[in-house]
Amino acid sequence: QFRFAFIKATEGLITEDRLFDEYWEDAKQHNVVRGAYHYFLPNRSASVQAANFISSVKLEKGDLPPVVDVEERKGLRKQQLVKTLKIFLTKLEEHYGVKPIIYSNLNFIEDYLADDFKKYPFWIAHYYHQEMTAIDSVQLIFWQHSDKADLMGVKGKADANVFTGSEAEFKSLLLD
Repeated sequence: QFRFAFIKATEGLITEDRLFDEYWEDAKQHNVVRGAYHYFLPNRSASVQAANFISSVKLEKGDLPPVVDVEERKGLRKQQLVKTLKIFLTKLEEHYGVKPIIYSNLNFIEDYLADDFKKYPFWIAHYYHQEMTAIDSVQLIFWQHSDKADLMGVKGKADANVFTGSEAEFKSLLLD
C-alpha cells in the first residue's frame, strides 16, 4: 500500500497535466496522502507559473505542502535562477500558508540551490545508492531513490520515494 504520492499538476505558464484531476481524486479515494508539484521553467514568469499552479491545485487538510520541481537553468545564471524561484515560492507560500517543498537532483541542488534556500524543505532525487548523502545546508525530507521501481498497481517503471523522518514528523508536515 502506498503511503503518499506526488502528482504532477502543472508546468510552466499554462500547462496542466491532463490526468492531474483524475489522479488527485483517485489518491484521495484510496487514502493515499497527496502532494502536487509544478515543473518550473526559470526563464518564464514566476508569477504566472504560480498562478497556473494555484488555479489548478486546491490543497486540503491532510495533503502535503505544494512542491516545485526545478531541474534546469534554461540559460539563466545562478543569481537570476534564485531570484525567479524565490518569487514563485513566495507566491505559493502566501496562498497556501505553508513553505513549499523544493524538488531537484542532488547535483543541481549543490550547484544552484543549497546556498539560497536553507529555510525550505527538499525532496532530492539521487538514484541507485543504498543511502542518501547528506547536504549539510539543506533540510532533506523526501528522497527519490529510484526512477525504475516496479510498484504494484503502476504500469511500467515508476519513481520510488521515502520520507526521511519519523511518523510524527510526517504527520506534522501535512496541511491543517
